[in-house]
Amino acid sequence: MVCLVKGANHKDTCEMSESFRKLGLKLGVDSYLLLLEALYKDGQSEEGDRIFDQMTVDGLISSVYAYNMIIDCYCRAKMMDHASANFRDMQLKGFTPNLVTFNTLINGHCKDGAIAKAQELLEMLLKNGLKPDIITFSSIIDGLCRINRTWEAFECFNEMIEWGINPNAIVYNILIRSLCAIGDVSRSTKLLRRMQKEGISPETYSYNALIQIFCRMNDIKKAKKMFVSMSRSGLNPDSYTYSAFIETLSESGRLEETKMFYSMEANGCPPDSYVCNLIIKKLVLQDCIEDTKNIAEKCRQKGMSLNPVFNS
Repeated sequence: MVCLVKGANHKDTCEMSESFRKLGLKLGVDSYLLLLEALYKDGQSEEGDRIFDQMTVDGLISSVYAYNMIIDCYCRAKMMDHASANFRDMQLKGFTPNLVTFNTLINGHCKDGAIAKAQELLEMLLKNGLKPDIITFSSIIDGLCRINRTWEAFECFNEMIEWGINPNAIVYNILIRSLCAIGDVSRSTKLLRRMQKEGISPETYSYNALIQIFCRMNDIKKAKKMFVSMSRSGLNPDSYTYSAFIETLSESGRLEETKMFYSMEANGCPPDSYVCNLIIKKLVLQDCIEDTKNIAEKCRQKGMSLNPVFNS
């Protein structure tokens, strides 16, 4: 069953589940949910609804655990109306939502951009005598940052600390990325230092955000300083790290860009097609013919797809 679902052979899976039923066998809730999520993601909502109805007939949605799973399934499929309907239904049937239920719905609404609905659920969570956790707050902080309400995200961050909940790497990474997106370099750098003081290791994701913004400001010195800090933290730069530098190095001469190409390979981050084309483009603009040919040949040997203008 799992193999058929993962292989996107949904028709065969539905037929198999029907064959099981005719033999008097019933699928478990996990198997049904795999199929249900796959159908909805594939746009087969009518068939998905039929499977859901069958789950109800088979009595599989009869506990808080089962409702949590079905709500999570709908959230993953970005079908928040269905998720909310099941949230209401579980309460009508006498099942009390727990923290997992609320966190799942809050996260789903935040990813859907419906922050007001997420905040309403947070209020309901509190009225039900439940205490929000790091998952609750990280979802709302991420939701606020997604719609460019960064300062409100920080208010939520402060509220989280008042609840006695310590921020983790996920929360810090979300805020650093959001601050970089609005150009607040000073605050994002301070947040990175705060992470480190608290013994929380920043991720490549956070460093890249800062490196990219320094590069956009043409402040290569600070970008390189951040690059060194990242390496000392035991993190390896990726193609996003290098492409940020390469974009800014067009006036720095052929040596810098050529060194960057070979540095990627030495650091275990083979340049991808995008980075190769970017380096070659910069070298061509500077008439660095030999370097261009050498790097283009290396890229071809690795099976990279080069732009037609560089392929001659």
